[in-house]
Amino acid sequence: MSKPLPIQAIHHISRATRNLAASLDFYRDVLGFRPIWRPNFSFAGAWLFNYGLQIHLIATEQSSDPNGEDANEKIETRVDHVAFHVSDLDEVERRLKDHGIAYRTNHVADTGLMQLFFLDPDGNHIEAATFPPVRELNE
Repeated sequence: MSKPLPIQAIHHISRATRNLAASLDFYRDVLGFRPIWRPNFSFAGAWLFNYGLQIHLIATEQSSDPNGEDANEKIETRVDHVAFHVSDLDEVERRLKDHGIAYRTNHVADTGLMQLFFLDPDGNHIEAATFPPVRELNE
């Protein structure tokens, strides 16, 4: 195996959004990120921070869109997504219900892991779970 890159952590996740206000509300009020200073770029957006991670929202016309479909039908468990390790999955579920956000649950039998999958306002998939420790492969 080659020597790994000197990566220390994930710094930020960038999300394109068609509705900056709705995305800002979602990442702030539902997920608990707080707005932070952002450089004066030539395009609209917002930066948020919490949990050692930044979210960069970028206003655009080219974001994904739920296309008016029923959110429960649109939520997938095997597509590109951001996964947040949480300490209290029941609290996440309560928050989603309080904000009227549809979600799907998935149970991983091998580990007992329970996952919640839901969408941000632009249809980006998000997962929340309390993940077990990493298990190395036996070589």
